[in-house]
Parts: sequence; C-alpha cells; structure tokens
Amino acid sequence: MNKFFSFIRTNMVSISLSLAVMSTPVLADSFLDMAKAKVNAATAPYTKWDGPTTGPKATQNKTIVFLASDMRNGGVLGVSKGVEEAAKAIGWKVRVLDGQGTVSGRTSAFNQAIALKPDGIILGGFDVNEQSAGIDTAADHGITVVGWHAAPKPGPIPSKHIYTNITTDADDVASIAALYAVADSNGKAGVVIFTDSAYSVAIAKSDAMAKVIKECKGCTLISVEDTPLSDTSTRMPQLTTSLLQRYYGKWTYSLGINDLYFDYIGSSLISSGLPENKLPRNLSAGDGSQSAYARIRNNMFQVGTVPEPLNLHGWQIVDELNRSFSGQPPSGFSTPVHLVTPKNISFDGGERGVFDPDNHYREAYQAIWR
Repeated sequence: MNKFFSFIRTNMVSISLSLAVMSTPVLADSFLDMAKAKVNAATAPYTKWDGPTTGPKATQNKTIVFLASDMRNGGVLGVSKGVEEAAKAIGWKVRVLDGQGTVSGRTSAFNQAIALKPDGIILGGFDVNEQSAGIDTAADHGITVVGWHAAPKPGPIPSKHIYTNITTDADDVASIAALYAVADSNGKAGVVIFTDSAYSVAIAKSDAMAKVIKECKGCTLISVEDTPLSDTSTRMPQLTTSLLQRYYGKWTYSLGINDLYFDYIGSSLISSGLPENKLPRNLSAGDGSQSAYARIRNNMFQVGTVPEPLNLHGWQIVDELNRSFSGQPPSGFSTPVHLVTPKNISFDGGERGVFDPDNHYREAYQAIWR
C-alpha cells in the first residue's frame, strides 16, 4: 500500500511540474495573440465616420490664429493646412504664426497672436505648461484656446484654460507601436526607445512603449535614449553607430516617439556594413511624415508609423472652436489609433504620403455647420 501511495505522489508531482512548464508558453502566447489582434485592428482601413454628427451652425466673422511650435515639423505643418482648409469652408479668417522651434520664438509669437485680438488661438504642437502665462492672458481677454498635442490626453483642460486638446491618445499611439514590435518578432523583440524629455507627450509615449515591452515575456527593453527632436540631424548618426557597437545582435527593433529620429538613422545603418537582416526594424509612434511614408513604401529604414490624421484634426479644431463660440461643450471626439505598414500604405491617403481617412469627414463637418 505504501508503495502504491508513493507511486501516486511521484506521478502527481510529475504532472504538476508538467502543467507548470506548460503554463508559461500559454500566457506568452495569450499576450502575443492579443498583440497581433490589436495590430490587425489598427491596420484596417478607416472608412467609417465615427465623429460628431450634430452641433451648432457656423458662427460668423471669426478670426483665429494657429500658433505653430515649429513649421519645419511635418505634423504641425499638416494640421495648420487642415485648419486653413476648414476655416475657408466655414468662412473664417486664419493667421499662422511660426514659433520657429524655440521657447523664446513661441513666446514672441504668442504675444503677437494676442495683439491681433483673435476670437481663438490654437496651440500647434507644444506643451500647455510652456506658455502658461500667455494662455492666462488670452483667457483674460476672452480668447478661446484649443490645443493640438498640448497634452498627452484628448479633451478639456479647464485648470489651464484650454477649451479642449486635440490628439489621438498618446498611450494608445505608443502602445500600438510597441505591440507591432511584439507581434512582428513573435514575442522576441530587443528594443531601443528614442524619446525627448522636453515634451510631456513624448515621455508619456516612451513610458507606454516601455511598459508594453516589459509585459512581453520574451522581449527585452535594451535602453531608452533621451535625445532632443531638434538635434536629431546631428545626434542620431553618432548615437546609432554607438548603439550598434554596444548592442549588435540584441537590438532588433527601434521605437521612436516621432518619425524625425529615423530621418537621420539611415546613413549610419548603411555605413555599418551589417547585413540588412541584422539591422534593427524601425517604427515610430507619430506623426506620419511624408519622409516616413516614403521609407515604409520603399522598405528602407522604417517598417511602420502611427500617424495622426493631420488634416482631419485641423477640421476638428475648427469645429471645436465653433462649439466654443456658440457656448456649447466640446464634442468629446478622439480619433482612433491607426498603424501604417507596407501592407496598408496604399489606403487612406497613403498614395499621397499622408494619413487622410477615406471616411468623408469634410462632408460630415460641413453638414453640421450648415
């Protein structure tokens, strides 16, 4: 009898150990399956309008100012063009002022904007805290302020006198970029993240990407590199060479908070002399520049980007301002995350090198304003 119970105990232990060994890959596969499902959803064509369908009619005789962080930034430029297009459709005057990539330049432009006595000011691509004094002055003058990428999250920021902030949720943008690396590598990505600590949106993105990679059991977060977007042309070539020397064989994916990092990575990858299949696959969590589209289309130094629908955001900004001028609350609309890869680059404006959804947003907003 003792031999019988001993046999049972031995085999139960064996079975328990077998189940324990089996449990880890099941959990890993579950995370990988989730990553692949979310990537598939984010790469689907964006053909259905899911924004507002009701709102106030167009207010008349309004003047607005688009205050750009830096018109050399493709994302900021794209939104400004959308604002100009929508302003023309609704019948408003619009003025674009360029902060020229510096805090002092944006402060000067903000002062100029207030002097113009507009009905509304748009923060084009810089943090709400940077120009808090100017925003307070605008509020004192009864000027509505709307942000674009002024904070990591979409929606109103009443404590900062921001009627609403227009952006795709930074966590969603960053997470889908990181999930692509997980899915594309079958859960084995070795990742370097590029960020810029000068911007809260950038830190929110890099933190979200790092969190996803850490949750992937078979992935490795190699490093998070803090390097300014304004200095990518001078810093990225040397930094890339240094990273290749330190992490060759381990570094398989790069995640940037902006496409700008990959504008200047190619020369170092070429000069490394390494086989193409040994070079890192680069992916950006914003904003979908034309140069990024060209790299993805030609399969050169970038495999994906998570673009903003820049022109649509310009139209949304004008609609939100119109709601403010009419004494109504913001629409609450936030565009869903979208991932561009070589497989879907021909859809939703990709043939023109932009993310411009085929969901008839122009007609939808004009129907509201009429």
